[in-house]
Amino acid sequence: MIVKLVVQVKLLPTPEQATALEATLRACNEAADWVSEVAFEKDVKRSFALRKHTYAEIRARWNLGAQAAQHVIKKTCDAYATLKASLRAGNLGKAGSKRHRKATGKPVSFRPEAAQPYDDRMLSWQIAERRLSVWTVQGRVKDVAFTGSPEQLATLALYRKGESDLVCRDGMWFLNATCEIPEAPANTGPVDFLGVDLGIANIATTSDGRIMAGRELNRIRTRERKLRAKLQKKNTPSAKRRLKRRRRKEARRAKDINHKIAKHVVAEAERTGRGIALEDLTGIRERVRLRKPQRATHSSWAFAQLGAFIAYKARKAGVPVVYVDPAYTSRTCAECGHIDRANRVSQAWFACRSCGFVDHADRNGSRNIRARAWELWRRGVQSTAPAPPLNLKGGLDANAASPPVMPVVQAREL
Repeated sequence: MIVKLVVQVKLLPTPEQATALEATLRACNEAADWVSEVAFEKDVKRSFALRKHTYAEIRARWNLGAQAAQHVIKKTCDAYATLKASLRAGNLGKAGSKRHRKATGKPVSFRPEAAQPYDDRMLSWQIAERRLSVWTVQGRVKDVAFTGSPEQLATLALYRKGESDLVCRDGMWFLNATCEIPEAPANTGPVDFLGVDLGIANIATTSDGRIMAGRELNRIRTRERKLRAKLQKKNTPSAKRRLKRRRRKEARRAKDINHKIAKHVVAEAERTGRGIALEDLTGIRERVRLRKPQRATHSSWAFAQLGAFIAYKARKAGVPVVYVDPAYTSRTCAECGHIDRANRVSQAWFACRSCGFVDHADRNGSRNIRARAWELWRRGVQSTAPAPPLNLKGGLDANAASPPVMPVVQAREL
């Protein structure tokens, strides 16, 4: 089995090359907007059928090559497929709601600088020389320099396969290249499990006692939230631009922290021959009721991203992952099993009312998560990390159509 990852490299085009790349993105996205209008008016959302209505016009009107025209049509169909999935999942409100009507009442549109897929007919890599040649509307542009870390370049040289997306962000150019990396042999006989308790005050706490605190990140988020409120109140064009830049910066910071935590957790489990036990936090935002001051902090908690990072890194390393029900893990004593709401003395501390055991609350919770996963495994149920359903730029290209290696078992209250 393989894991699909995305390696992002930064392009260093000359001004002339950058002009050609910009013209290409604009032409492709203008064509995609027109194709979207045709698909909406004729209610044709499948690639082969839509091609009959749009292919010749795209070639003639925007001077796109054959492969570029095909990718524009496919990109449009993928956008409508994504919209359909979001509607089915209820992410855009109930049918008949204002948000639902707004999403379905007009064609999907594309930003002028939206990403454009490239295949090997349109893009050729010279990885050793850190150069590439790329198709543009102004002809083939050769000797475009790019840069990346040694690890990224080695991954590209060994495992690059499939499409690459040309991206322009804040005036900088990137290529997101798909790589298919073989999985390590699955560990079917873990000696134990490493429990991981995910939280807000402490982003992740392991059953080994390692606490990865989020106080610094939460302070930054609080400061950014206050600044966003001020900028939103101004509501000027420059304030909106600053909001956009700061939002991206905060997202990159959180993603970097989550990558580092996931890397540490998976490396520790792999080194010690253990599996990883995680909480099944699906739908937690709908299940938990919070006071108004806590809602913004809770909503900005990127636990789903951290869980997905741990899952795909574990799948790549062959480390089994078991998901357990988080119910009462924070109120259960890891020593005697006594469950009592009063056991949770404060956010930070746990004190059992039955046996007197005292521990850090998150560490106690992670031990309960580990015990539930280990009990499930000893009953003969095996699991491994699934093929993640999200597209996580910069770290993972999740192929939603790819089946998981083995089904994930979600353990309920034991």
